[in-house]
Amino acid sequence: MSGTSEGPGQAPGTIRPPVTERHTDRISGALAERPAERAGNPLPEHPRERPERPREQNGPPPDSPAPRRASLAGRAAELLEGLRAEQSARYAVGRTASELRDYRAAFNAAHLAMAIVDREGVVVAANDALAELLGTDPASLHDQDAADLVDLAADNRGWHAYREVLRGARNRFRCTRRLKHPDGQSLWAEVTVAPVPDSSSVLLSIADISDRRELQARLRHLQMHDPVTRLPNRTLFFERLTSALEASAYDDHGTGRIGICYLDLDGFKAVNDTLGHRVGDRLLSAVAGRLTECADQSGYARSGGHLVARLGGDEFAVLVEDSTGTEQLAELARSVLHALQQPFDLAGQRLSVSASIGVVERASAGTTATGLMQAADTTLYWAKADGKARWTLFDPERNAHRMTRQALSSTLRPAVERGEFTLEYQPLVGMADGVVHGVEALVRWNHPQFGTLPPNRFIGIAEEDGSVVQLGQWVLRTACRQARRWQVEHPDVPPVFVSVNVAVRQVWDSDLVADVAEILAETQLPPDLLQLELTESAVMGSAGRPLQALQALSDMGVHIAIDDFGTGYSNLAYLSRLPVSVLKLDGSFVRGFQYDEGGAHPNPADETIVEALVQLAHRLGLTVTAECVESTEQADRLARIGCDTGQGWLYSRAVTPDRIAKMIARSPQQV
Repeated sequence: MSGTSEGPGQAPGTIRPPVTERHTDRISGALAERPAERAGNPLPEHPRERPERPREQNGPPPDSPAPRRASLAGRAAELLEGLRAEQSARYAVGRTASELRDYRAAFNAAHLAMAIVDREGVVVAANDALAELLGTDPASLHDQDAADLVDLAADNRGWHAYREVLRGARNRFRCTRRLKHPDGQSLWAEVTVAPVPDSSSVLLSIADISDRRELQARLRHLQMHDPVTRLPNRTLFFERLTSALEASAYDDHGTGRIGICYLDLDGFKAVNDTLGHRVGDRLLSAVAGRLTECADQSGYARSGGHLVARLGGDEFAVLVEDSTGTEQLAELARSVLHALQQPFDLAGQRLSVSASIGVVERASAGTTATGLMQAADTTLYWAKADGKARWTLFDPERNAHRMTRQALSSTLRPAVERGEFTLEYQPLVGMADGVVHGVEALVRWNHPQFGTLPPNRFIGIAEEDGSVVQLGQWVLRTACRQARRWQVEHPDVPPVFVSVNVAVRQVWDSDLVADVAEILAETQLPPDLLQLELTESAVMGSAGRPLQALQALSDMGVHIAIDDFGTGYSNLAYLSRLPVSVLKLDGSFVRGFQYDEGGAHPNPADETIVEALVQLAHRLGLTVTAECVESTEQADRLARIGCDTGQGWLYSRAVTPDRIAKMIARSPQQV
């Protein structure tokens, strides 16, 4: 009957029942009963047969045949295991052959373009996808050089890596190549070369990544361009700038120079605040169009993309590669200013704007992108500081001064603590008797890098960053201590007063009255031997706390002097209400006292003004000091007008304390 087993002579179509655990038990039992010498010739095992593990027993009696049976059962298990191993090997050989046929079918039907290449780089087999990709048939690809098919020798580095894979010294090589189809179209392909396991061949696979490259290009464009103006953004601009500087080192045909016009719209914030950001964006887009047009008309545009970029906010930049000199950049800046000065019509809104432009042009060698942009940013700041609506060319000397100023600003505070400052003193001499009545303390900075610096090099910086308070306290204490020393060392002559300059910020940012009282008590200097000088603009505009401080100092006995009088507010009516005791005439009046060879004064107006000021001061009970006295004629005329004291190079420059001590010790104290 069909489907039943009838022994060795079973009919065709019958099905042999599978070996079961019951059959295994029978084989084990049979082998256990055979003599030991026959157990050495095992039968092949079926791979699915497994011998049963012998059951554990509590131990047979000594005369029991159980040990002999257990030994035979173990031997049977070993024979069965050998049978399974042999049949497994036979099954594996059959599966490998079958898999090879499957692999060949999958290789030919795969959508991924592939080829089998021998160790010499010759194509052994190619699938239909590769033939279609290259526009040919698979048979024509046999025995061709794989490197020629996909241009693997395009660069030395890739060629070396490919040869290493062929030699077995590298596990994988991957590169991207641009391939051209016979119909004229081109595509981007990712080529991978890897060894085939347990074979002397390598597998070459080619994936079409044109769509991926196009998507990446679109994403990069979005990442590298400003969405409002469609111009390159800061990232792409710096990338182009860095590339241009690097390329100039290997380009023998260019000029070897580079330039930047860095511009900022004047008053753009007001447009956003008054008309809204939508109008502001339209204005930025219109400005971008005009800048691009200027670059194109001037011949500065490159085929590789725009040289005009929006760096952020209302800041734009125009990059000029292979510039011919500063005149080329200056001409571009002038054309940009002219273009932006034309009114913009933005959906009914008519706007006029201006721009400030910083222009930098220099040799590419030794220039970095960061350094070039720093110079451009500095120059743009100069253009705005100089009045806006203009272009300014980078000036190395001006930049050096700015860098020096920055260096001074960063080291000023520590310099006070390190004791880098000293005081020199310039005599204040009586115009009538030539006697030294007082001295003005002038601070000097002994800078370790820049040498000795006068006050005009760093006082403005100190006022900006607030360090003038700390420096002013040091100057005041040092000057008072020195004045007291002169008084003690020369008790037989009238003591000289010391005049110290005070910044307005010292009044606002510190308790000047308390500082002066503490220093006078510490040095034991009488208050009437201290004179504090403030500029006319500071004193005339005093109100509230500054005026109260000046009044408290005056009540203490300290003299208050107005420095550079005649150059500030000159509010004479307000002068009568200030606690001032001394006026110091600005040196510009005294320098006007010039005489020709005949002794005639070419312009008597200066003398008339000085005479009027002196008379006014005396009527108010004030004394007058003339600054910048440099000639005997000036001194004589000032004395006749009625000036009380004079100060200038005619008497002495600012000198050290020991020189002042010698002047004080002279009898009858004539300078």
